[in-house]
Amino acid sequence: SGSLTTHVLNTATGLPATGIAIQVAQLQEPGTQWMELAQRWTDEDGRCSPLLVPEQVKAGTYKLRFETAPYWQGLGHTSFYPFVEVVFTITDPAQKFHVPLLISPFSYTTYRGS
Repeated sequence: SGSLTTHVLNTATGLPATGIAIQVAQLQEPGTQWMELAQRWTDEDGRCSPLLVPEQVKAGTYKLRFETAPYWQGLGHTSFYPFVEVVFTITDPAQKFHVPLLISPFSYTTYRGS
């Protein structure tokens, strides 16, 4: 059944992005308050343990916040984006949700993976 995963790739080097902090939060409906559900860090492969496991995945609006500035600073670069937030909606909690992030110091891209 459902889960939420991610991975981060540095597109400037073509290598996984290691050590990026990621927070996952769910929007509390109705309203504008976010409740943090988990925090993880990417490993040497740019991945982390599942952000949400099946019993945690519910229908709703979620946000992944990737702390990119410390990663770039660690590589001796500055980044135009100090963090990246990706907001998305889960309508069928039984599905697997994989939300990759591709980063460079001056751009980022995300998509729904499989």
